[in-house]
Amino acid sequence: MALSLGIVGLPNVGKSTLFNALTRAQNAEAANYPFCTIEPNKATVTVPDKRVDALTALVKPAKTIYATVDFVDIAGLVRGASKGEGLGNQFLANIRECAAIVEVVRCFEDENITHVDGTIDPLRDADTIETELLLADLETAEKRLDTLKKKSKFDKEMQKAAPPLEALVAHLKKGEPGSTFAVPELNEPFHQVWRELSLLTSKKFIYCANVDENGIGEDNRHVKALRSLADSRGCPLVKICARLEEELQALPENEQVELLESYGIEENGLENVIRIGYRTLGLASFLTAGPKEVRAWTFKQGWKAPQTAGVIHTDFEKGFIRAEVISFDDYMKYKSEAACRAAGVLRVEGKDYVVQDGDMMNFLFNV
Repeated sequence: MALSLGIVGLPNVGKSTLFNALTRAQNAEAANYPFCTIEPNKATVTVPDKRVDALTALVKPAKTIYATVDFVDIAGLVRGASKGEGLGNQFLANIRECAAIVEVVRCFEDENITHVDGTIDPLRDADTIETELLLADLETAEKRLDTLKKKSKFDKEMQKAAPPLEALVAHLKKGEPGSTFAVPELNEPFHQVWRELSLLTSKKFIYCANVDENGIGEDNRHVKALRSLADSRGCPLVKICARLEEELQALPENEQVELLESYGIEENGLENVIRIGYRTLGLASFLTAGPKEVRAWTFKQGWKAPQTAGVIHTDFEKGFIRAEVISFDDYMKYKSEAACRAAGVLRVEGKDYVVQDGDMMNFLFNV
């Protein structure tokens, strides 16, 4: 499983510049005019992981595979997008399958860079974006309700999904996001519909304040306003200077570190967004190491050993017998699986073991 993040925002707020910087793809045109991004941009990037680097240096495998993150950048949304204004609404389907949404909001003043609404107001911009996402969800839910009513005449089981779906439509019409809708627990037909809807407003949100070089340190008034909004909604906020991130990609690694340190920044934007994305979605990584491959695998925190084994292959989960587990620190201390076994730090865990971030795993199974 890979972390997937959809990038949304108004036109010309630095979305594509940020996308280029984060993905190093440089395939999303970035210019100073609205609707510069026409087609949705997609890129898969590796997750920086010093543990994988250390294991690679120690084991010297034939290949190294990092966990990955998928980024999707769509055209900017504007007020009235749900009614056909602008271009972004055409591509909302491209981010419905994303696990979380990164909402990019401009938080800097620059008279040389136009703003679609003429002035800088992060709260107004966030409201515009979220209203359009909600209206898109309402349209999706209403269409699904119409279809369901027709089909349920011949399917008694699906008739159970109609009342909660009607309640969802009413909920969205009140301006309430999908994330605050109480999904009935004991109604599997509706759960199926809910999964298929994949409402944008039911997803986790990460607010991204795009600042200029002067805003990297102390929060300016725009960032403070956006941070207050994010806090009120229980959402994380990441502050990034998209232009600086773009400049970093043209530098060798040692000069990148020096530039970041000059601004008092410990990690680049990619690492920051990924770290917050993992934390927001409750994700972690377990590790496997051998002469053929060192690899990081993404799983959900709280998963038990069989479910986690299924990340590698469904047969591993179906035929799970037990797991051999070594902590990353122990592996690095003793240098090999055999040495860890001899030192007594290799543990044998059963079906109830809750896998921890950084566990070195070896699954035994029989199908």
